[in-house]
Amino acid sequence: MMQRKQHKKLGFLVLVIIVYLSLPTFGNLPKRINRIINDPSQSKVAYGIHIIKANNSEIIYSFYGDEPLIPASNMKIITTAAALEYLGADYEFITKIVLSGDTLVVIGSGDPLFGYEQDLEEQNRKHGGIFSVITEKLNRFGYIRIKDIIVDSNIFDDQRAHPNWPANDLNKWYACEVSGINYNGNCIEITAENHNGNIRLMMEPSTGFIKMTNKVKPSSKSNTIGSLRTSTENNIIVIGTCKNKIGPIKVAIERPAAFFGYLLAEKLGNAGIDIEGKLIEKKFTIEETVKPVFVHRTLLKDVLAHCNKDSFGLAAESLVKIIAAEKNPYGGNGSWKAGTVLISQYLLKAGVNKNEFNIDDGSGLSRHNKLSANAITKVLLDVYQSNNWNVYKESLAVGGADGTIAKYFKEEKYKERILGKTGYIRGVKSFSGICITDNEEYIFSILANNTNGGTRTAINNIAKAIIDEYN
Repeated sequence: MMQRKQHKKLGFLVLVIIVYLSLPTFGNLPKRINRIINDPSQSKVAYGIHIIKANNSEIIYSFYGDEPLIPASNMKIITTAAALEYLGADYEFITKIVLSGDTLVVIGSGDPLFGYEQDLEEQNRKHGGIFSVITEKLNRFGYIRIKDIIVDSNIFDDQRAHPNWPANDLNKWYACEVSGINYNGNCIEITAENHNGNIRLMMEPSTGFIKMTNKVKPSSKSNTIGSLRTSTENNIIVIGTCKNKIGPIKVAIERPAAFFGYLLAEKLGNAGIDIEGKLIEKKFTIEETVKPVFVHRTLLKDVLAHCNKDSFGLAAESLVKIIAAEKNPYGGNGSWKAGTVLISQYLLKAGVNKNEFNIDDGSGLSRHNKLSANAITKVLLDVYQSNNWNVYKESLAVGGADGTIAKYFKEEKYKERILGKTGYIRGVKSFSGICITDNEEYIFSILANNTNGGTRTAINNIAKAIIDEYN
């Protein structure tokens, strides 16, 4: 990093000359950005910045714009753009539940919002809205017993956790497993309550599929709980201290397809429908004799919004795998390997140099991802010039209004004029998107590695400077 920093300073001397030559055209923006990134507080930060005019791709500013850096969640910009390219804006995830004789079959579509989506009212989701609909239909058909429950998640392969994700993060919501059947974000929620020194744990949804070991200690001072995995699948140790009540905290579970099937069996049993057989995970081929029970559809645009506005990692990884499942010329289940190859091909098609990227996952959690700021602006420009721009634009967080930048850019001058996607993992911060002024629109990408506590403010100030200069 120190070697790169020395190189950066030498490069800055050349950049200064370019900046001064450009001043008659671009005004004070280069000076402002240079002051921000060369502030002593940012002296060890490695920046990659690229800013262009959206209408003609004219470069307004570039600082190490072609150098690949770790992008964190700005990787989701690439993933969502590739999904639109390969799947089309009208694509739907369709999850089917059917009866084959007296066997109930769940056929997954890789939908990351199944049992999670915002269009289900929160109270209905909490009380098992999907399960209620299934139970009602079975009652209508006159079923009082079911033999087996088959869960078919084979639209995706069985590599559910990415090999390059940090092992310590695998029980976190943002690193949850990825399956052809996902439910409730593949997480449970745990709450702890202190009852006169006795700690009670509660789980939502409540299920025998998960076992909890209570290691939370009563405290008169602090409320803080966490979870640990064990060598036994879905046996979770809950640790921490509890003064009164804390939670809920989200904890990722293992084997999401079986998780949903087990919950389904429990809910049906509670509703008086006996399950006489087994829960089976296998591929199922739909026959003409099957009887439809429940069909759930999720629009691609809703997945894009959760991915970009809310930085929902499961949405991004499901997009990588569904691209592979739908478009892999060699066939096979959706996989990271095939999906990242297709995304790389999309980047080349968008005009990105092969030396400016390495695609490892869809969410940006892997530190093996590399992108240049130039690569990100090329992708945003590619979508901007396509018929998909309005759909894509609606998926971005809106400064001062929603998503991960709702708390930023609240001043009237900037509010709803800066749209984009943030990114953060240890030592990495990023922000890319579009600035909307009265006269022009500007596509930008700001990547920062080896970051510190002041880097997010510096990044936001660069975005503000674009509005200040050109509005």
